[in-house]
This record gives sequence, C-alpha cells and structure tokens, in this order.
Amino acid sequence: MLGTVRAQAERYAGFWCDLRLRTMLRTLGSCTVSPTSPVDNAFDAAERETWRGRAQAYRDTYALLCAATVPVLLDAVTAGPGTRLLDVGTGTGSVALAAVERGARVVAVDAEPSMVELTAARLPASAPALVAALPVLPFADASFDAVTANFVLNHVGRPRSALEETRRVLRPGGVLAATIWATPAEVGQRLVPEALAAAGAVRPSDLPVLAAEDDFERSAAGLAGLVRSAGFVDVAVRTERWVHVVARDDWWAGPAAGIAAVGRTLVAQPEKVRRAAYERFVEAGTALVGPDGLLRLPHAAFLVTGRAPAGG
Repeated sequence: MLGTVRAQAERYAGFWCDLRLRTMLRTLGSCTVSPTSPVDNAFDAAERETWRGRAQAYRDTYALLCAATVPVLLDAVTAGPGTRLLDVGTGTGSVALAAVERGARVVAVDAEPSMVELTAARLPASAPALVAALPVLPFADASFDAVTANFVLNHVGRPRSALEETRRVLRPGGVLAATIWATPAEVGQRLVPEALAAAGAVRPSDLPVLAAEDDFERSAAGLAGLVRSAGFVDVAVRTERWVHVVARDDWWAGPAAGIAAVGRTLVAQPEKVRRAAYERFVEAGTALVGPDGLLRLPHAAFLVTGRAPAGG
C-alpha cells in the first residue's frame, strides 16, 4: 500500500511545488500513524483503535449512509474544475472521488491506513490519498481553495484545533464545509443505540470521551460557535435530512463489525446481550420496513460552512 501511495504523490508533482511535494512524501514513512498524525490525548488513541483495519466493513455499511451528504458538501465549497480541494478524514473516498468527477484537484487524507489504501485504489493518479490526520496536516499554509470534512469533527480529540488547522491550509477566502450528526437524533440514528439500551448493554469503559475543555454543544448554534472560535467568518449551519434505505441485516452489520462507538459497545457485550439487542432491533425496526422489505431510516446532519478570513 505504501508504494502505491508514494507513487501517487510522486506523479502529483505537476500540481505541487517541490517543497510541498517533499513535505507530502515525508508523511509516507509509516503505514500506521504518520508523524503528521499525533496522538496526544486518550480520545484520539481510542479512535485510532476503533477504526484500525475496518475500512472494508465501513465501506460496505456506514459509508453508504455517509455518502448522502457528499453532493451538498461539494456544492457548499463550489467544487469544480481547477478547485484545489482537501478532503480530510476521507474514509473510503466518497467525497474525494465525487470532487474529482467535478474536475477538482483533490488530495485526500485519513488517519487509518486501511481507509487510505481503499481510497487510493478508487482515485486517479492525479489525486493522492495520504496517511495524515487533524490537527496537524502535512501541507503549507494556504495550499487549498476548499476543505471538506464529512462526519469528521466527531472523531477528533481536539475539534477546535482541528478546525484551526483546516483554516491554516486554506487560502484567504477559501471555504470549509463539514458535517456532524444532528441532535436531537432522528429515528434512524437511534434504532441501534436504543436496541442496545433496551437489552441492558453497558458502555465500555474504554470508549473515547472528549475532555471537557475540548467538547462543544452538539447543536446548530454550538457547531457554529465552534467554527467561529477557530477563526472562520461567514459561518452558517443548516440541517440536511434524508431517508437511508437499507436491508435490515446490512444495517446491523455495521455495529456488528465494531464500527464506531455503537459498534464497540455492541461487540463488547456478552453473547446473551448481543442476541437480545438484535431482537429489540428487529422488533423496533418493523415499523420502518417498507413494502419492499427494506428499512427506511430517517437521518439528519448539520452542515456547517465557513470562510478563511481574507487577511489570512
């Protein structure tokens, strides 16, 4: 995988100046967490462990859900021909690939090497996928016109620092677009957690929790305030709603594979509790099944946009 990613970066030399390319290549010295992916807090360490080696399972389950917001993210940053776009926390590359298809000049980064490997296989040679993570990115100041972060802020230990870093790599006037899950949660988001609670599941003690000084109110106002505090201007938040259509067992497969906090909670339970949770999940989901036998799961996310100040 490392050779593939390095080769992509080398072929990308026509876009970046030599200094930026050398900086990019220095991040490829490790197939795990690169020097630009610091883990200086318990939250980030737990997140790295949660996602380790789970790219395939994510691609087949929750990535399909998260892809729903890709078009609005790219519209929000007016991604088009020639736009220099960085997709942070790219996962399996849905945003990055769609941006390439719009003609943008794309770089994708993720902290998890298995995600980078999958994304690199999807993207053309002109769009490198690199192992790197917020809050330290391997790019010079003002390198990009746009930064996208699709459901990333809920997976970093220092959200404000992460946003400040996206502002640093944006040119003056460049645009950030990011999503997080909306609160209160829609029924589709609650289905599995409520089944776990009804079955008596106990939250694992090693699940990541943000330090109080790093946390923020998970509301539209709280998200907007966080982005403003990171130095962005013209900040706006809107709610995106959609219905995710999926087979019942395909939806259960995500948490059953240990994906995200709900998945880590599920797999940590005794077999008896896991069986009970699945039974509660099936029972509660009956009301959400359509005539074709598929679940119809309402979801909602906050989409925030902000602009890097003209003064840098």
